[in-house]
Formats: sequence, C-alpha cells, structure tokens
Amino acid sequence: MTTRSELPVAVIGAGPIGLAAAAHLVERGIPVRVYEAGTSVGANLRDWGHVRIFTTWEQSIDGTCRRLLERAGWKMPDTAALPSGDELYRHYLKPLAELPAIAPSIMTDSRVVGIARQGLDKVTSKDRDARPFELHIDQGNGKPRTDLARAVIDASGTWQNPNPLGASGFAAAGETVHRDHIAYGMPDVLDRERARYAGKRIAVVGSGYSAINVLLDLAKLCQETPKTQVTWIVRGKNMARIYGGGENDQLPARGKLGSLLKPLVDQGRIRLIQGFHASAVTNGSDALTLSGTTATGPVDIQAIDEIIVATGQRPDLQMTRELRVELDPWLESVKALGPLIDPNVHSCGSVPPHGHRETSHPETGFYTIGVKSYGRAPTFLLLTGYEQARSVAAAIAGDMEAADNVQLVLPETGICETDFVEGVPCCGSATAETPVERVPIEIPVAAAKAGGCCGPKKHDRGMIGA
Repeated sequence: MTTRSELPVAVIGAGPIGLAAAAHLVERGIPVRVYEAGTSVGANLRDWGHVRIFTTWEQSIDGTCRRLLERAGWKMPDTAALPSGDELYRHYLKPLAELPAIAPSIMTDSRVVGIARQGLDKVTSKDRDARPFELHIDQGNGKPRTDLARAVIDASGTWQNPNPLGASGFAAAGETVHRDHIAYGMPDVLDRERARYAGKRIAVVGSGYSAINVLLDLAKLCQETPKTQVTWIVRGKNMARIYGGGENDQLPARGKLGSLLKPLVDQGRIRLIQGFHASAVTNGSDALTLSGTTATGPVDIQAIDEIIVATGQRPDLQMTRELRVELDPWLESVKALGPLIDPNVHSCGSVPPHGHRETSHPETGFYTIGVKSYGRAPTFLLLTGYEQARSVAAAIAGDMEAADNVQLVLPETGICETDFVEGVPCCGSATAETPVERVPIEIPVAAAKAGGCCGPKKHDRGMIGA
C-alpha cells in the first residue's frame, strides 16, 4: 500500500474556492491535483456568467491567489466594480489556472464519482487513517481511472444539483416528462436563450437571489418584447424577508435587488402568487398547467409556456458514500455549521469564523469547503470559502497555529429580524388564496394587450451572491 505522505492532496472542483485551496497548498510546497468535471475551470460559474455578483472585485479574490497572479504581472480590475461570472472567469480564474505553478495540477473533464480509503469500505476501522484516499474518476471517454491522495478537499459545489420543482423535495409529477419546458437556476433570458422566452408566458418558482435575478432580467425582456408575461411563484408569504434588507444590507448591490423587484410586483407588472407548493405539471388546453396547494386547498396555475425553477441547490452525497462524513441532518451541510446557517432561524448572511475544524469530518484528512459546506443553506459568500481554504491548507501542512487563526467578517443582509408585510394582489386577477375547491389561474390576456407584464421603466440586470 502506498503511504499517504508520498501522495498529492486532491482538490475536487476548479471553481474559485477549489483553485484557492490549490493556490494555498502550492504556496506551502504541497503537491496538489485538482479534478474538474467541466471542460474548463470555473465551469459552474460560467453557467451563470451573464449575471453580476454583488461583491466587488476586492471582495471576490483570494489573497494568496492575488499574490501569485501579481508576481506574474497580473493587474487587479477596478477594485470597486462588480464583476459578472464571465468576467470572474476571464480576468481571474483563467489566468490563475494558467500559472506555471498551478496549471500542471489541473485535470478537466474529470468527474470524481466516488471516494474511499484504499482497499477499505466505510465499515472497516483497522488502520483506516494510515490508508490513502482512493478517488474513482470518470473521464467521459469510457476509461475510468483511480487515483490516490493523502488528503481530499471537496470544493465541488452544488450548482449541478438543483432542487426540483416539487415542494416536497422530490420532482413534481410530470416534471421529468415536461423537462423541455423547464429550466433550472438562472438561464440567460436576455441573450443565449432569448428566443426561448421572448413573448412567452413564464412562471418563475423560487424566492432567493437567483429567482430575483431571473425576474429582473425577464422584466427587461418584457420591455423589449411586450407579449412576454411573468408570474412569480413563492412558497412563503413573508415578502419583507424575501425582498431583503434594502438600505440595511451591508452589500448595497444585494440590498438593491429587492427594491428593484418590489415595484414591478406592486404595479402588477410581475404577477405574484404566494404560499404555493407545487406538486404536478400537466398539459393544459394550450400550454402547461402547474398544480399545487395553498393554505386554502388545491390550486391550478394555467397557461404557462415555460417554467424556471430557482429553488436552490443541494449537495451530491453519492460521491462520499464510502467515507465517514458527518452532516447536519436537514441542511446536509457540514455538521458544525448547521445550527449557524439554518435558514429556518437565520437570515442575516453572517456566520462566525470557522475553518478546518468545522469543515472536517470523522474521516481524517477529508474536508468539505465552499458552498457545499453549506449544504442546502443559502447566503454563501466567496469570502467564506477563501478563509476555509486557507485554514484547511494550513492544517494539511501541519501549521496548526495558522490553521486555527481563523478570521472572517461577513457583510450582513439586514434582514435578521423582519415583520411580515402583507403582499399586494397583482394585475387584479384571482390569487392563489381564493378559497374555492380548485381555482384555475390563468395569466390575463388583457395584460399582454396593455403592454405585457412591464411598463416603460428600465432596470439593471440582476446580481447573484458570491
């Protein structure tokens, strides 16, 4: 058996956090190998590359990565500007991945499908910590490979595992059948996928920053293509919390999102349905029907051409099935973080400083960092992941003083405590709260004749958290 000390550290995921972990290890002289399932570094980030994040360049770059880049002649973009996902890739991740100290360690088109201890399953304890990790890798060419590592840092993220439309956590009935008319996350409705959405009746399901980003882009599409109609469907009813902290948010761009969206809803330009829990998608008379329940009983939302599901993501747990991991029972985050980030309790966006101890598991040498460390919880910032990466790299190097010296100050959302503000009915149409046995809700034809869901007011494209 190969001894652990002779092997590199495996980093899973070549996004901002994974590359930061690699940079910290390289700076400490520790061999590293980075596995990226996509065709390039930052593949998940590029998927929403059209969206601007709401942290500045200064807040979005790891300190060690910046030093390595500047030694090679790189210059930081305007520190106060808000980069898009594409700009983060082009001006930061791509040049970082091309540095001679890091480039040889990166393997793209390499999906890690399983991790174990060499020659041991999850049950066996004897000599477990002395065995290296065994990574099973799908290269997409029909030739799987197995690599060994002394430690593993899982920074694979959650973007490729979107939550389903069904409110129960499972796919809604008919969700798979109608997949051609359902998108997940933040599709580029103004450019790459404009033809798919222009002039259509669109339902956006979700209440987080991703949903708001999509809605603001659709609002602009409404201005340019008046027949476009938008319905916003949320499970909750606390709109004050959904709209965010406004001027109280310590990230102004994040606080601005809700203030841009709320007038569109109040004026009926975007139709809001609250307290709706989706259960099925079916073919209607001329389009899709989204069925579900509210507090008053079953409801059908009719005449939908396209559905955008922006209900968050969840971690891939299959990859670590043969490892002894310890997760929060409902968030699926690392266990220590669960009570600190539970959205049922917390909405501030802040979390106490944490590093290698909180992101480790009973499986010695295995760490979960980045957005995956948050599991299903929202409000993750790049700053959090960078400090996790620094601390974990220091711990692997044996520098426990540096590893335990964790410093993390995050900008709060300004919505830690909010009173419920009753929503305003939209478009004068029936709402999902009408107490009848089953209410068919159809997007009003009059809205399209009057100029669709949006008036002449223009809005900037939205932003996502980073």
